[in-house]
This record gives sequence, structure tokens and C-alpha cells, in this order.
Amino acid sequence: MNIINVLKNETKGHENQLAVIDNNRRISYGELFLETAKLASKLESYGVKPKQRVALIYSDSIEYIIISLAVLSINAVIVPVFPLLSEEEANDIAKRIGVNYLISEKEMSIPGSTDQVLLDFVNGKKALIYKYATKEELPKEYHDMNPAFIRFSSGTTGVSKGVMLSHEAIDKRTSAADEGLKITSSDIIIWVLSMAFHFVVTIFLFLRRASTIVLCSHPFPGAMLEGLKNNKATFIYASPFHYYMLANTDSFLPEMLADVRLAVSTASRLPDDNADNFHKRFGFELSQAYGIIEVGLPFINTSGDKLKRASVGKILPDYEMKIVNPDNEGIGEVHLRGKGMFESYFSPWQKRTELLEDDWFNTGDLGKVDEDGFLYLVGRKKLLINYCGMKVFPHEVESVINQHPAVRESLVFGVVHPQYGQLPGAKIVLREGGEEFFDNQAMRKFCYQRLAPYKVPKEFSCVSSLEKTPSGKLKRINS
Repeated sequence: MNIINVLKNETKGHENQLAVIDNNRRISYGELFLETAKLASKLESYGVKPKQRVALIYSDSIEYIIISLAVLSINAVIVPVFPLLSEEEANDIAKRIGVNYLISEKEMSIPGSTDQVLLDFVNGKKALIYKYATKEELPKEYHDMNPAFIRFSSGTTGVSKGVMLSHEAIDKRTSAADEGLKITSSDIIIWVLSMAFHFVVTIFLFLRRASTIVLCSHPFPGAMLEGLKNNKATFIYASPFHYYMLANTDSFLPEMLADVRLAVSTASRLPDDNADNFHKRFGFELSQAYGIIEVGLPFINTSGDKLKRASVGKILPDYEMKIVNPDNEGIGEVHLRGKGMFESYFSPWQKRTELLEDDWFNTGDLGKVDEDGFLYLVGRKKLLINYCGMKVFPHEVESVINQHPAVRESLVFGVVHPQYGQLPGAKIVLREGGEEFFDNQAMRKFCYQRLAPYKVPKEFSCVSSLEKTPSGKLKRINS
């Protein structure tokens, strides 16, 4: 099967409907597929063949979508690369994946590239395609898997392996996610995330359901403000940072979200104060989602219940979950399986069926389930701080530190100690003017009033910024 054929069949009758709004540019579904077919023909004439890997370094735009659909339509494999990576980082990904081609918005210095051709779009936009002299030395299973997509994960704690999805997996996981999102052709989507990290599941699902996607990522927050002003949005898919801006910027008026039926928070844990401030300003609860590139989007909290706000919700129908090795509080490892799981890791090559037992994927997250079946994540197993045998979850401590009026964000990590095993430490980024309200002892007292003593960081260090992954998550420190 080819997922583009599925997309075309499901959007029949919607040819005149707007597919994407990109600032002052608009494209209908009929125009989108026409431009996709034109570019696919150019790619084939240039020599792109089925199963070959095509890296894409391009800003979020109508063109990004056209290129992705064109590559997939000729059964080549798309390898999204975050456009803000350095050339060295991008070249490293290209080398590890062994790409055959690279499509870029701008000219790049590409070691090993043997050719360069200019691609033209109907609206005057450009792209460059580079060819590599890559030797095809892949396992036979690669070709049997009907590969469509290889994505490097966020890399919060280690080196990404390159997660490979088939056309069938994309079909299944987008359908599975829609059991919670329930996207329709009437939906107008406000989009602010990076397509390099979120094309599958969400962008693909939005297109399958013939909804209208309003691109609002650049420049932020101006583009989002204009998007909400000019469109009666029904659905927002964004990160906690974006919702923080919505709730704390006066120019985002409550009436701008009057038609929003669902606002989903993803990419990282939703802080309690973010959720509370958003609810106070706009009058409805954010829906926290839990997605894993190897599995899909198995959890979306659509309960609208303030008491469940810290949960990622109940597991969706096409997935299963089990909590492994729970402690006396019910906290254990979150294992998942379901429709649309990854086929393999690409570098080094590891088949899912040989890697997982009975297809259960260990997410690396720790969590517990309440009496109503709602999952609460408490942290990453690798990041758990063990203080004299007592567990300290960085997210829990950070949520308290971030409540201090002088603090903008924080990072809690373990520091090796010969006597206690590990001690919690913290790095803090202060708000503007926060220096007046901050000192180490006062911060420790603030935390002691809200946390058990063993959870309070022994040292707080102020830094100008915290290192982030390309997808915007905190880059965690392993002790």
C-alpha cells in the first residue's frame, strides 16, 4: 500500500476545500495534490527511486507538506531533519541514515554529494536537491517492510537510533490517534510545532480528514496571534510553552478561542501552573497528550476534568498498557503496544519483532494508573534520583521550583554522592528582575514548605538558559 493513495481516497469531494493557510498563502486539496504530482514527477526524472532515503531540511510551510507527500507518493522514504540544526549535525544524520538525496531550502555544504539541482514551486519558492553516492548495503528486511519514514527522536538523554515507520504503520497510527482527537473536515487547526518532529501522526491525520491547517509557527507569537484573529480555530495542537504564552500575553483575547473544541498540549509535561492559568483565562481545560515515536499517540486526556488535569488520560482503544514492577505506590515502568508501531531502528539496525517481547515497548517512563484508569507520568526511569533508597522524580521537584515568582524554568538532576548515592541538584533560569527575590536559602525554604525534605535540592545554581533538544524539550542530565 501507499499512504498517499489512502489520503487521496479519503479526501475525495473536498478538492475545493482549503488544505493549508500559510500567512497570506492558501492552497486547496485539489491544488495540493496537483503540486504533489508535479514534484513527484520531477523527483522521478532526477532519479529518485522507491525505498531510497530522502532527507528534508525545510522550514514549516506549504512546500514542506508538498515535498513530503511527493517523496512518499513515489515510495521513497522521507527523513525529516530539524532546519535549525547546524550543517555538521545535519550531515551526521545524513551519514548515519545513508541518505540517497537531501532536499534543502537553502544552499548547503554537503560532503559526499555528487550533484545539485534546483526545484521550482508554482509560487516561486525554491528548493535544492543534492544527490549522494550512497551504497545500498541494507538488510533484506528493510525492503520487505514498505518503509515510508525514518525519524531521529528528540535525544533528551542519549543518541537517537532513527525510528522507521512503514506506510501501513502510518495508516494505523493516524487512525488510532483519531479515536481520541476526532478530527473532521470542519476543523480549523492552529499549528505552531515543528513538522520535522510532528508530521506523523498529526499533520498526516489532519490531511486525511480534510481539515484546514493554519501554519502559525514563524514568527512566533505574531503568526499565532494573526492565525487566531483571522480564523475561527476549532483545534490547537501545541506545546506547554505555547500555552504559557497564550495565557500570559494580553493580546491573546479569550474570544479568540471561543470556537476551540480541543486544545492539546504535547511534546513535554504540562506544568500545573500553565494548565491553571490557561483555564482561568480561557475557561476550559487543556488536553494533555502522551506520544512516543516508536508507538504513536496512545493517550489524550479529553476528560475536561480539573481533578484529572495532571493525567495524560485513559489509553485509546487500539492500544494496551501495563505497569511493570510497580512499587507500593503503584509506580512502575510504562509498557505499551498497539496498532502502528515502528518497524525497526535504523542505525544500528534492529527489527522490532526481534527487539521486543510479545511486542511490548518499554517507554522508559515511570507512571501509575488511578482507580478510573487515568495514567499519571512521574518521570523517566533513567533520570530517577535515588537518595538513600528514596525516589526523587525531577519533574515533581521542578513543578514546585517553577512556582516561585522569581523562576522562569528549572532543571533538576542527580549528583553522585559517596554516602547517600545521589543528591538532587537544580539549575534555575530566573525571570527578568528575579534576582531581587532569589537567594539559595530562601529557595530551599520555599521547597521545604512544599516537598519532603529528601526531595529538596541541596544546591541551586542560576544559569542564563537551559539547553534544549531540537524539539524543545529540556536536555536532561544523567548523573
